[in-house]
Amino acid sequence: MGQAGPGGARSAAAGLSGDRGQLGGRGHPGVTGGAAPLPRAAQTARLVGERLDGVPVRRSEAAGDYIPYMPLREELPADSADATLARLARFPAGEREGGTALAREALARFTGPVPGDEPRHELVVTHNFLIGWLVRDALDAPPWWRLGLDHGNAALTVIRYAPGRPASLVFYNDMRHLPVQLRWTGFPPGYSPDVTAGEERPPR
Repeated sequence: MGQAGPGGARSAAAGLSGDRGQLGGRGHPGVTGGAAPLPRAAQTARLVGERLDGVPVRRSEAAGDYIPYMPLREELPADSADATLARLARFPAGEREGGTALAREALARFTGPVPGDEPRHELVVTHNFLIGWLVRDALDAPPWWRLGLDHGNAALTVIRYAPGRPASLVFYNDMRHLPVQLRWTGFPPGYSPDVTAGEERPPR
């Protein structure tokens, strides 16, 4: 969890990791942005920065694409432990071994109330694993739990951190800002509902 103590409320919006994103908005005081270093995230962050005039966007290794936590077999549900560990073992060693320190940095950088009385709104352009890790932390769930969370390309998740209160998951995996044809990208065929917001999905 983020550090407790006096300070302003912070709202952290995580997502927008796909190849294309649509995000419109008016200028808002206290808005900052952080972006993962991979090209697709950097491109999305640049597009967001063009839409939100005056919002500084900074590259952050802590917002990158890595495995935040490597679970032990005994932590995992028995019926899925072997498959989960085999899947994680296929990732490059650097993503598996360096993720723990980056995940700690991400929690310190992007979560918890902020000093002062002014609220802060942060947009973090990141990837599926870190979004799951931040949501897991907000819900005070076990470390392995984030493995069951999948995030759509360019979807939004908002977590609010206020002094003296638990973190609040405002919404998760919201795609309403996207045109129908760009919703549910990044998921396997058959994973998504046939109808989104009352509109028929286009054929794949």
